[in-house]
Amino acid sequence: MKDDFVAWDEEYLFKGSVWGGAVHHLPLLPPGSQVLELGCGNGKTQSALIQRGWEVTAIDFSERAVAMSRMNSVRLQKGEVCVADARRLPFATERFDAVFAVHLFSHLLKNDRAAAAAEAVRVLRKGGILYFSGFSHLDFRSGTGSAVEEGTVLRGNGICTHYFSQPETQDLFSGLTLTMIITERWSLRVRGQDFPRAEIQATFTK
Repeated sequence: MKDDFVAWDEEYLFKGSVWGGAVHHLPLLPPGSQVLELGCGNGKTQSALIQRGWEVTAIDFSERAVAMSRMNSVRLQKGEVCVADARRLPFATERFDAVFAVHLFSHLLKNDRAAAAAEAVRVLRKGGILYFSGFSHLDFRSGTGSAVEEGTVLRGNGICTHYFSQPETQDLFSGLTLTMIITERWSLRVRGQDFPRAEIQATFTK
């Protein structure tokens, strides 16, 4: 398997803005809340968080992704972006009011998901909110690719993708209190054919 850092840098090098579209279903937070985004990518979610009046720190382990997200910070004149690994966060314990992870956990192997989850909980303040979004096992792409772990496949770009069930999502953050979990479903039309898309969205409190 290709090294994660190399695979993601190549993905952003060749495709540019990998993620598009609008950001939905974000939880409500007071203005000025200290927010950490894990795996900011090209900055789509980061921009939505900043525009809600929150103090956003965004991280990604891809230097190319961070460079793209920094352009959003410059454009919006707000927010901090840095190169960091979600499995080993360089922040103090209970530093943030909220932690957002949009698809970050979908691209980690089992042991790495556990490490990143523990770090997310560590930096979250008492009473803080963790927001999770990840691909569902009901998505039409689930199972397509080379299986590397249960529910996890590897595709030609060298990036692994894990597809979650709702119980698995709850177990990942078992130390937190679940406040909401849904499976969002929609259709993707390709060449006249509809394919089922699905992702799990959940919020937890500490």
